[in-house]
Amino acid sequence: MILLLGLVTGGQAGAQTPAPGPASAPASVPAPAPAPAPVLAPAPAPAPAAAPAESSLAPPETPFAEIFSHLAGHLLGVVVNISTTQAPPQPAKTAQEVAPASPGASLDDLFRDFFGDKGTPGQPGLRAASLGSGFIIDPSGLIVTNAHVIANAEQITVTLSDDTVLQAQVIGRDAVTDLALLKVDAKTPLPAASWGDSSKAKVGDWVLAIGNPFGLGGTVTAGIISATARDIHSGPYDDYLQTDASINRGNSGGPMFSLQGEVIGINTAIYSPSGGSIGIGFAIPAALAQPIIDQLKTTGKVERGWIGARIQPVTDDVAESLGLDKARGALIAAIDLASPATQSGLKPGDVILSYDGKPVDRSRQLPRLVADSAPDKPVKVTIWRDGKEVEVTLTVVAYNPSRPQPQPPAPEQPKPPPTVDALGLKIAKLTPDLRKQFSLPDAARGIVIVDVPQNSAGAAQGLRAGDLVAAAGNAPVASPDDLLQQVAAAKHADRKNILIRVEREGNFRFITMPVETS
Repeated sequence: MILLLGLVTGGQAGAQTPAPGPASAPASVPAPAPAPAPVLAPAPAPAPAAAPAESSLAPPETPFAEIFSHLAGHLLGVVVNISTTQAPPQPAKTAQEVAPASPGASLDDLFRDFFGDKGTPGQPGLRAASLGSGFIIDPSGLIVTNAHVIANAEQITVTLSDDTVLQAQVIGRDAVTDLALLKVDAKTPLPAASWGDSSKAKVGDWVLAIGNPFGLGGTVTAGIISATARDIHSGPYDDYLQTDASINRGNSGGPMFSLQGEVIGINTAIYSPSGGSIGIGFAIPAALAQPIIDQLKTTGKVERGWIGARIQPVTDDVAESLGLDKARGALIAAIDLASPATQSGLKPGDVILSYDGKPVDRSRQLPRLVADSAPDKPVKVTIWRDGKEVEVTLTVVAYNPSRPQPQPPAPEQPKPPPTVDALGLKIAKLTPDLRKQFSLPDAARGIVIVDVPQNSAGAAQGLRAGDLVAAAGNAPVASPDDLLQQVAAAKHADRKNILIRVEREGNFRFITMPVETS
């Protein structure tokens, strides 16, 4: 269960105050037991007994502890606590007016019910929530946090490490990456954190997490990087740093520091079946966050690049069918008309191996690389096509979420085809009768699967009658003979599989089929 860290309500909820003890009576500390003698060395003669000095009862401070103590002392001042005042809930709507609740809203309600938030005394209808953390990136008062920390906030209050309370304004937010930039007006310049290079973070590196768990205030925890480039399926740009440093609800928006005292991540979520820390936390890497924050600082919004290519991962079977040395890159499954990808000559079946000089080892790296591209920027793309690398240049445009969907081209007049067996499937060229039988639109292209035998390779891939085979490898197929030719070519190249592009209800995907079934 992935939980957002900032959705903590009720201020000091979950905090416990230790019972007071005598102030003057020192605690009795037993003397440490003597260390055993080394196994492979003779034991030294016993020394005369002597009463240990009081200072010897405390273990000496280690260099490691000195490092953490030094860092914490310098970094606590750049971390802030964030609380918000939210608007009262709207009156209940009728069944016809109620819209589906967003995942963020349902999580917020879950945590509010868990902590029993009843609102702020003296302010009926308003809810005060001690939501999370943030950190200062500029002495003028710029503060970074998570977008979900300040979601639906009417008033945002920032508490500095010296307990100074300031009101904050939102400079900009980006819900896609869950980042936000705030501004406070301080009387004097504030201490500020510096960004680090998260791309150099390695599994096993020590880190510090500082934040506001459960509304307790500045809290420092330490741990290591447990994993990098972690995908938790929260969005298209997932590339989290995973850590075992103890972070809890309320740490959201707080910084993750390297031992150099630089911010390499922003604590955002935890994996927990109970809602508490179990040593699996996730931070947005600085390499992703810094460009977004820079855009918010400059323009108050985020502008992303777009090339119009829809992709899917390259599996081992896909790589083998295309003659790639290993599974890498991003396979183009479809291309939008009038897009930069179309204008550059890219086509379905191409595998993007590098983008703007950066290798694409995993398909999910490509959306982030494209999004980071400035609009109107020419970009060189290396693709795998027909068994060799090809370089193309395209010009990125700004992403427009309201861009109208492209209209399909006018349909061709199909000719009545024969029905043949290929790849263990019964296939035929499209005819008006088959279009009507399988409710296929006039714009549909390719050849139609008429029958998929049970226990066949096609059935195992989820194929069914009425699916369209649009291409085999990089070559479009307009007749069963086209597919048979591509199967023969794959056999001649001594390949075990052939890659086919299948369309169902306007959605495209590539699958591999064993050629020996032909």
